Amino acid sequence: MDLQTFRDSIAKPQPPAGLSAALQALWWDAKGDWNKAHERAQEHDDTAGMHVHAYLHRKEGDQSNAEYWYRRCGAAPSTLTLDAEWEELAQALLQQG
Repeated sequence: MDLQTFRDSIAKPQPPAGLSAALQALWWDAKGDWNKAHERAQEHDDTAGMHVHAYLHRKEGDQSNAEYWYRRCGAAPSTLTLDAEWEELAQALLQQG
């Protein structure tokens, strides 16, 4: 799936089948459901989930918690806009398959 197809799917009521938990988290975030996004980000204690978890706490305004999750996944805290970070994460995760 490419980024545009992923973006287009946000208009639907449920995420496309086969998305990773981290991509589902970004999908729910784009739908405006932070709580469901947070639940999905925590489903697997993997690098992708931790990175999305960091982004979500940054978006929430909880910078210290975000920094904790950035450290856990081995990434520097993002200085991008939230929209740009979302897009960067989505693109990277979609490329992973």
